[in-house]
Amino acid sequence: MNKTIIASACFALLATAAHAQSMVKVDGSSTVFPVTEAVAEDFQKSTKGAVKVTVGISGTGGGFKKFCRGEIDVANASRPILKKEMDDCAKAGIKYYEMPVAFDALTVVVNPKSKITQLTVAQLKAMWEPGAQGKVATWNQIDPSFGDGKLKLFGPGSDSGTFDYFTEAVNGKSKASRGDYTASEDDNVLVQGVSRDVNALGYFGYAYYVENKNKLKAVAVVNSKGKAVLPSEQSVIDGSYNPLARPIFIYVNEKSLERAEIRQFVEFYMKNGAKLASEVKYVPLPAKAYTSNLEHVAKKKIGTVFGGEAEVGVTIEELIAREAKL
Repeated sequence: MNKTIIASACFALLATAAHAQSMVKVDGSSTVFPVTEAVAEDFQKSTKGAVKVTVGISGTGGGFKKFCRGEIDVANASRPILKKEMDDCAKAGIKYYEMPVAFDALTVVVNPKSKITQLTVAQLKAMWEPGAQGKVATWNQIDPSFGDGKLKLFGPGSDSGTFDYFTEAVNGKSKASRGDYTASEDDNVLVQGVSRDVNALGYFGYAYYVENKNKLKAVAVVNSKGKAVLPSEQSVIDGSYNPLARPIFIYVNEKSLERAEIRQFVEFYMKNGAKLASEVKYVPLPAKAYTSNLEHVAKKKIGTVFGGEAEVGVTIEELIAREAKL
């Protein structure tokens, strides 16, 4: 074979390998997407294009499926990893670092023209529980004062961590939900659905509500103390927005961290995550949380501080204390 052709082929292979080594693959939660995407954009600028970061939105469950198959380096997750996902990763020999990156106020929204301003968790359950399917179809079935408009529900699909968290918090069991609603892993689809129908109600991460305030109205949720509380940074910090305040995470493949670009991306995320989380309207964690994430990497503290369950009502303080014990 011609030496020039061989040399060209070798160069092409080396170039391809170099290109492959300069890619960071992220997928998972659409809720975590805004902050990870903001980090990715700034990180790519800082590397002057030497590293490419791709960020998908297949939902928390979809992201973990890819993560536990070794297809991605980082999983965005709007809930902790579940037992089955832990088992799937273990079977594949994949170890990981759990890194909380912010807190979210899971937001219930209605059309701006809706008369609904507040709801109790019991009323939300009456709409969303499995037994409501085919039976609860109008607003006056929730409360006679709400009128007889047809109830139009929009929510995340079953691969979504937001779906898991909401059903646990409202219906008492993760993934227990009526199925006759408009579902999408893309929160922008849900935003559009609610914004176009006066009788609509939906739920998703706070960042998507803030980004679309002109099209949506947030509903105050009555907490365990009987107070109607709107989602906000303050209500998340003081704990009054429970049970719909929740931590959001990234999970990083331990083996991926052996690559310089992954380590650089994670370090950049932890150093800039608080500022960027705040910019996209999530609640940043205390500085020690981000440094603790990097300390876990340095000390090879892998795994999760959650027991494979979709826990509800964890406060920022409780999360920090728990992560410190990993």
